[in-house]
Formats: sequence, structure tokens, C-alpha cells
Amino acid sequence: MEGARGYKRVATPHLSKEDLFLHSGHLPYYAESMYPPMELEGVKYYVKPMNCPFHHKIYGSKPRSYRDLPVRLSEYGTCYRYEKSGELIGLLRVRSMQMNDAHIYCTEEQFEQEFMGVVSLYRSYFDLFGIDRFVMRLSTHHKKGLGKKYVDNESLWLKTEEMVRKAMDNGGVPYVEVPDEAAFYGPKIDVQIWSAIGREFTLATNQVDFEVPARFGLVYTNHEGKEETPLCIHRAPLGTHERMIGFLIEHYAGLFPLWLAPQQIAVIPITSDHNDYAARIAAQLQAAGLRVEADLSSDRMNAKIRGAQLMKVPYMLVLGDNEMANGTVSLRKRDGSRVNDLTVDAFQALALAKYASRDAAL
Repeated sequence: MEGARGYKRVATPHLSKEDLFLHSGHLPYYAESMYPPMELEGVKYYVKPMNCPFHHKIYGSKPRSYRDLPVRLSEYGTCYRYEKSGELIGLLRVRSMQMNDAHIYCTEEQFEQEFMGVVSLYRSYFDLFGIDRFVMRLSTHHKKGLGKKYVDNESLWLKTEEMVRKAMDNGGVPYVEVPDEAAFYGPKIDVQIWSAIGREFTLATNQVDFEVPARFGLVYTNHEGKEETPLCIHRAPLGTHERMIGFLIEHYAGLFPLWLAPQQIAVIPITSDHNDYAARIAAQLQAAGLRVEADLSSDRMNAKIRGAQLMKVPYMLVLGDNEMANGTVSLRKRDGSRVNDLTVDAFQALALAKYASRDAAL
């Protein structure tokens, strides 16, 4: 399936033979961060710490022409890394993570447009989540690390780093340059952001790979009928799902806007006599696509409201005799403001409009 930005969604295995990671070059560099292998019938298997090698295999599964490029493969896939116990921090650093991952295979001529397309995607997320403080950091290699920390090809390092600088400069995107922090296979842009309380996070990465496609024998046929190796851009615009959720919880202090809130509406009957009415309203709003729960417990109304407030639910609908008789609801917002005597349809239209607008205000 191909999405709006031209990505084809793929899914890859959680386990792979050792040969795949030796072939990609990841194993020697990342062995300490990988779970130990499982051995079956003399073959070692690893749980995958990254999706890259699998996407390379998909690209290489059939002949490609310059007319096919760029090829964009995306995967919301689970990766596993053995982070040390002292490095685990809630949702911010975990051992099993959902990677918002993709790889773009392109020609040198297409590189700048594709690379800046990823940067544009990052900036659209900044607007969406109200992130107004960020830094794009260009991480480059250091000559002393060639053959150890980095692929041993100085000329390709210098060429690729200059390609990234040119793309960022032409796009008018400010960045800072940090030496000796590149990926082992190429330079990268790390996106640093700050939450509302001032904590710094690495939100995303945009990496250039000039080495691994050749290891996998990835090629395309150019205009002259000759084979060339594509460049590969590794891109994770929201990093891992867990880390992003951890950031958003802190950024919004748990006060998620309506569109983002896990539970958008709590329906609160005053007594059990109003439970059937509450259930019908919840069902109608759920059918409209809203995230709603009706609290039909035996708790008193004040306890139900307090529970919804503690969970920071944006909208609470309080239902009593008058509401049930008139087919209305009393809206109590998380910020304490109220709107009484709304018809159910009027409230539904209000909530759906606010949801669609992605407005941060209630």
C-alpha cells in the first residue's frame, strides 16, 4: 500500500540469521546493544535491533530501473535492543520499541529533494505538536575513527557530508555541526527538541547511507542501461513510539488536546437511573469516531467527575433527569468551564469539529 508521501508499507520478521547482520555490517558495531543469539541446528538467530537489513533485502528482491526510483519503504516495526539496566528510563528508553522507520533508495540527483522532503516532514510534526524549540544537528565522522567506528572510506564521507550541507543550506534550514557522532555508514541529521518544561529530547534522525547498499549488491539500471548503486536515506521522523509518547506526556503535562487524548469524553450519569441514557449517548459518539467511555459504576457523581479529572479527560458529559427528559447533555470541560443544555447532536458536531481542527484549546 502506498501512502500520501509515496511510501510503501512493509512488515519484516522479528528474527533473523546471524549472516544478515554480518552482511550488513551492523553486528560488529552494535553487538553490545543486541540481545544474545539463539542457536538452533548450528545456526545463530538474533531478534532484530533495526529494520534496515530487511528493507535492503526487499529492495533487492527484484530488478529496479531509474524509472522506479525513488523507492520509499516504511515500517512501523518492533525492534529489540539490550539497553543496560541503569539506562532504562520509563518510556524514554526501553528494550522493545516500535520504530517509526523508513528507507528511501534514490539517485544522487534525487538526493537533495528526498532528504529535504524528510526534513519537511519533521517540521510538519513540530507544527502539529506545538514544538517551537528545536535544533537540527549534522553529525559527521572523524578521521581517527575510520575502520573502527566508521566505514573506512574518507572520500565518500567527505562527499556525502557535503551533499547534506548543500541540501540544508539550499533549503534554508538552520543546523549545527557536531563532529564524531555520525552513524557508522554515513552522516546524519539528529533533531533535538525541548519539552514545555525544558527537557531535551532526540526526536528523530535522518541518516545517509553510502556503504550498506553496495554490501547488499543493491543496484538500479540507469539511463544508459548500466547498473549503479542507489543512495539510501534512513529516516525515523518520530523516533520510537514509546519515546515520543513519553515526550508528549511531559510536553503537555498530561493535558492532551482533544484530538490526541486517549479518552476524549467521559459520560457521567448522576444516578443509575440515567445509565441507559448514558450508554446510548456513548454508543452514538463512539459510532461517530470519538473515544468515549460511560462511567456506569456505582460511585457517586462527584467521585466519577474527580476520576475523569485525574485522568485529564478533556470533556465530561453529566446526565441527570433534565438532560434525559430533554435529550440534552451538560458539558463540563477539563478546565472547569461548562456549557449546559446542549443537544446530543450539537455536542457531537462541536467535538468532531474540534477533533478535526487539532486545536490545542478546549
